[in-house]
Amino acid sequence: MIKGKVAVVTGASAGIGAAIARDLSAAGARLVLTARRADRLHALAAELGGDVAILAADITDPSVPAALLELARSRFGSADILVNNAGILRAAKLDSFDLDGLAPLIATNFEAAVRASYVFAREMKAAGSGAIVNISSIGAHLTAPGSGVYGGLKRALEIFTDALRIELAASGVRVGLVAPGTTSTEIFDEMKSRGEPGWDEFVTPLLPEDVARAVHYLLEQPARANIARVHVFSSGEGF
Repeated sequence: MIKGKVAVVTGASAGIGAAIARDLSAAGARLVLTARRADRLHALAAELGGDVAILAADITDPSVPAALLELARSRFGSADILVNNAGILRAAKLDSFDLDGLAPLIATNFEAAVRASYVFAREMKAAGSGAIVNISSIGAHLTAPGSGVYGGLKRALEIFTDALRIELAASGVRVGLVAPGTTSTEIFDEMKSRGEPGWDEFVTPLLPEDVARAVHYLLEQPARANIARVHVFSSGEGF
C-alpha cells in the first residue's frame, strides 16, 4: 500500500517528521519533504537517497501547500499521501504566556494543516484515491493549566480531521490521525530555554520512530479500511 506511492511530509527536518520520512522511504515511497531548515532537509535527502524532493519553506505561508502539490506533480506525477506533521509547542500559565507567540501557534498547528488538507484532498478526490494523516497529540484530550492553547488547537485539528474523513467517505480518500504521547523531540526546546523542564523529563518518552510506525499502520490498511485515529502513549503515562 505504500511502495511506489508519493508521500508529502511537513515538518520533515527533524523528530517525528524525519522518522516518518525514513519509515516511508524504507517502505518504498517517493518523498516530498518540507521544513524551514534547508540544511537539515538536504542532509536527510542525502541520507535517504532515491526519489526525494525537498522544499525549504515556512508551512504557515499560505502559498506553500499548493507549491508542495505542484512539486509532487512535476517530480513524480501525483501526490498519494499527505502527512501534516509540522507543529510547535508553546505552553505557559496565565501570567507568563507570551501572546506574541499565539499567532504562530495557531498558524502552524491548525491553519497550515487545514490549508494543506484541503489543497491535497481536492486533488486526491478528483483522482479517486489518496490518504491524509494529521499528527495530533494526546494533549487534545488533557486539561491542564498552561496547555489550553496547544491542547485546544490539537482538539480543533482532530474535529477538523474527523469532519474531513466523513466528508470524503466513499471518495477513495482516507483520512486519519495519530495522537502521540510525550515524545523525545525538539518540541520541548522552547520550554527548556526558559529554564522549565520539558514534558519528556517526567516520563520515559516515546521515540519518533514509535510515532512513525503508527503512521505506517494507518497507511498500510487495505482500501476498504479507514483507521480514524491511533493514540500512542508512552508506557510511563497513566492518563
